[in-house]
Amino acid sequence: MISTGEREFLLFAITPPRASTSPERRQAIADATLRRLQAVDPDGVVLYDIAEENDRNPDERPFPFLPTIDPADYLADQLKAWQKPAVVYRSVGKYSESSLQSWLGSQPTDRVLSVLVGSSSSGNVGLTSLRSAYTMRQTVQPELIIGGVVIPERHETRGDEQLRMLEKQAAGVSFFVSQVLYDVNAAKNLVSDYRDACEDQGIQPRPIAFTLSVCGSLKTLEFLTWLGVKVPNWIQRDLTRSEDTLAASYEHVRAAAFDMLTYCRRLGVPVGLNVESVSTRRVEIEAAMRLAVEVKGALRR
Repeated sequence: MISTGEREFLLFAITPPRASTSPERRQAIADATLRRLQAVDPDGVVLYDIAEENDRNPDERPFPFLPTIDPADYLADQLKAWQKPAVVYRSVGKYSESSLQSWLGSQPTDRVLSVLVGSSSSGNVGLTSLRSAYTMRQTVQPELIIGGVVIPERHETRGDEQLRMLEKQAAGVSFFVSQVLYDVNAAKNLVSDYRDACEDQGIQPRPIAFTLSVCGSLKTLEFLTWLGVKVPNWIQRDLTRSEDTLAASYEHVRAAAFDMLTYCRRLGVPVGLNVESVSTRRVEIEAAMRLAVEVKGALRR
């Protein structure tokens, strides 16, 4: 699907358990996750690699940072029964070049893809820069399909996100995954400029998976804002004044998904959807599953 760009796809994203979780509890969580994945039946699962990102925002983090299990280890150990593709995020600044090189070289490219993520601040690239990681992958494991992060909000402020996308394509990126989508106008502006930039250079646009995340509480809304997600004022008003924040969020996210599918089809930009399920609250997990099943039915297969 990613290589040809001819079919739309669904990803379902999760965060591994906390690093402090006992081995028995890790497997219990994984077993429950596998049951949910089987019920949703996405084309692939996404495993996030959580970084502290203190340099992203000087304000106090709404939720404390708690280290999680390495997503690659979680896939290999607790989620080994998952038979479909897995997209393993790698926050490259967390890993030394030797460690990242070893990991790249050991990946089974027939079922594992990766999204290589750079630092949240250009002033602190960490142990390995994104540019170095791209070069390393090309040398060590060129058959590993890799993706890149795309941020519509950054395009709104800087106007050059499409150029970053082209640079990442030139470095070997085959698909993109967006930051959590609430501002459809920002996403449309980005898609439009990206499509024009690809035409100018005579290259084909690569698939973009737009990330959908239901917001079940005002605390979660605060955290999204802290992460740099732009939630338009009118949506914030709906969420803060609604008697059911989760239900209001669900309707907004659902509408955004259908809107982006329609727009990307019109422009001829390959598209997918990435539904997050990163909350530990059952009601939010069930809402994410319901959303994934609903938007999956709208995809062109």
